[in-house]
Amino acid sequence: MNYTRQQLIDALCREYDYLIHDDYNPDEDLTPEEYRLAMECLSDEDLVAETGVDEEFTINEFMEMYG
Repeated sequence: MNYTRQQLIDALCREYDYLIHDDYNPDEDLTPEEYRLAMECLSDEDLVAETGVDEEFTINEFMEMYG
Protein backbone atom coordinates (compact mmCIF):
# COMPACT_ATOMS: atom_id res chain seq x y z
CA MET A 1 0.00 0.00 0.00
CA ASN A 2 1.24 3.49 -0.80
CA TYR A 3 1.12 6.35 1.68
CA THR A 4 1.33 10.05 1.05
CA ARG A 5 4.10 12.22 2.39
CA GLN A 6 1.62 13.89 4.74
CA GLN A 7 0.38 10.54 6.06
CA LEU A 8 3.96 9.53 6.87
CA ILE A 9 4.67 12.83 8.63
CA ASP A 10 1.44 12.60 10.64
CA ALA A 11 2.20 9.00 11.66
CA LEU A 12 5.77 9.85 12.66
CA CYS A 13 4.47 12.75 14.76
CA ARG A 14 1.95 10.47 16.48
CA GLU A 15 4.74 8.00 17.22
CA TYR A 16 6.90 10.83 18.61
CA ASP A 17 4.04 12.08 20.80
CA TYR A 18 3.63 8.55 22.13
CA LEU A 19 7.36 8.17 22.83
CA ILE A 20 7.75 11.47 24.69
CA HIS A 21 4.40 11.39 26.50
CA ASP A 22 5.76 10.08 29.81
CA ASP A 23 9.44 10.84 29.36
CA TYR A 24 9.77 14.31 27.83
CA ASN A 25 13.00 16.12 28.63
CA PRO A 26 12.88 19.75 27.49
CA ASP A 27 16.67 19.98 27.64
CA GLU A 28 17.15 17.14 25.15
CA ASP A 29 13.91 16.48 23.26
CA LEU A 30 12.30 18.47 20.50
CA THR A 31 8.85 19.84 21.13
CA PRO A 32 6.16 18.15 19.02
CA GLU A 33 6.06 21.29 16.85
CA GLU A 34 9.83 21.23 16.33
CA TYR A 35 9.70 17.54 15.51
CA ARG A 36 7.00 18.13 12.87
CA LEU A 37 9.08 20.88 11.28
CA ALA A 38 12.09 18.56 11.23
CA MET A 39 10.05 15.81 9.55
CA GLU A 40 8.73 18.24 6.95
CA CYS A 41 12.33 18.98 5.93
CA LEU A 42 13.15 15.33 5.23
CA SER A 43 12.97 13.70 1.82
CA ASP A 44 10.35 11.02 1.22
CA GLU A 45 13.07 8.37 1.40
CA ASP A 46 14.31 9.75 4.72
CA LEU A 47 10.76 9.80 6.10
CA VAL A 48 10.42 6.09 5.38
CA ALA A 49 13.82 5.47 6.98
CA GLU A 50 12.72 7.43 10.06
CA THR A 51 9.87 4.95 10.60
CA GLY A 52 12.43 2.21 11.27
CA VAL A 53 10.58 -0.33 9.15
CA ASP A 54 12.23 -3.40 7.71
CA GLU A 55 11.27 -6.86 6.43
CA GLU A 56 9.93 -7.90 9.85
CA PHE A 57 8.17 -4.65 10.86
CA THR A 58 6.58 -3.34 7.68
CA ILE A 59 5.42 0.11 6.70
CA ASN A 60 1.85 -1.19 6.78
CA GLU A 61 2.29 -2.28 10.40
CA PHE A 62 3.80 1.09 11.30
CA MET A 63 0.88 2.89 9.66
CA GLU A 64 -1.65 0.65 11.40
CA MET A 65 -0.10 1.67 14.73
CA TYR A 66 0.35 5.38 14.09
CA GLY A 67 -1.41 6.25 10.83
